[in-house]
Amino acid sequence: MAVYSISDLEKLTGIKAATLRAWEQRYAIVTPKRTASNIRYYLDEDLRELLNVALLNKNGMRISKIAKMPSDERAERVAAISSINVSADTQLDALTLSTVEMDEFKFSHIIDTNIKQRGFEETMLEVIYPFLDKLGVLYFTGSVTPVQEAFIGNLIRQKVIAATDALPPLKQRRGPTFALYLPEGERQELSLLFVQYLLRKRQFSTLYLGGDVSAVDLADAARCTRIDYLFTILSNAFVHEPVEAHVESVLTGCPDATLLLTGYQASLHDFSEFDRVKIVGGLDEMMTFIGALHGAEAVSD
Repeated sequence: MAVYSISDLEKLTGIKAATLRAWEQRYAIVTPKRTASNIRYYLDEDLRELLNVALLNKNGMRISKIAKMPSDERAERVAAISSINVSADTQLDALTLSTVEMDEFKFSHIIDTNIKQRGFEETMLEVIYPFLDKLGVLYFTGSVTPVQEAFIGNLIRQKVIAATDALPPLKQRRGPTFALYLPEGERQELSLLFVQYLLRKRQFSTLYLGGDVSAVDLADAARCTRIDYLFTILSNAFVHEPVEAHVESVLTGCPDATLLLTGYQASLHDFSEFDRVKIVGGLDEMMTFIGALHGAEAVSD
C-alpha cells in the first residue's frame, strides 16, 4: 500500500495543494489520514478519487457538482471523457490514473483509441512520450513506484512491438541496413524499439539485436551480413567501459559501418578522432536523419 503526501497529490493530479485542502474542507471529497505529528497523508484510494475529480474538473465540471456524485459515477464519467477527449491534459491525466491503478484495460483503451485517430507514430510522439516524461518526474520524486513504472513500460513495449509486426514486410532488401543494439548496462529498450519502428515504416532493413550486446557480438553480426549503420544509446547508466574504448572496439569489428550515437554520454564526449561516428541529438534529430536518408533513397529509385 502506497502512502502519498499532499505534495505527491499535487504532482499527480496537477491541482495545487491549497486547492486540494479547500476541497477537503468544503466538500469532504477525501479525508486525509494524519501522522502522530498531525501531518496529512493519503492512501491509494484517496489518490484514485482525486485523480477522477481533477480530470472531471479540468473538463469543465463544477467541483460542487462533482462532490455530489457517488464515486462510481465519477469513475464512469472519467472513462467516457477519456474515450472521446483527445486533449493533451486529459490524456495525461487519464494515463496517470491508469498507471496508479495498474489498469491494463484502461491504459490500452486510451492508447488504442489514439492510435485509431492519430496513427501509431503520432501517438508515440504526441501522447506516449509526453506521458513518459511526466512518469519519469513522478518516479524520480517517489510519487509512483518502480512496479507501476515497470508495468506501464512493458505495456508500451508490447504496443511498439505489435505496431512493428503490423507493418508490411520488406519486399526486397534495398538501401542501407541498420543494426540496433544496446551495450551492457543500458536499459533504453523502448526508444530502441521505436527507432526500429520508424526505420521499418520507411522500408529500411533492420537487425534488432537488443540489449547486452558486446563489440564482439557486433563483429560476428558484421561477418554474417552487411551492416551500414549501427544505432545505440549511451545514457548515464553506461559505465561498463570507457565510452571511447567501446566506440573504437565497435568500429574495428564493423569496418564498413557508421556508428550513430545518442544519449547523455554521447553528448559529453569528443569523437572527432573517429571517422565513422555521428552524434544524434535525440529522437527529433534521428527522425530528421532517417527522413533525409529516406528522401535520398526515393530519389535514387
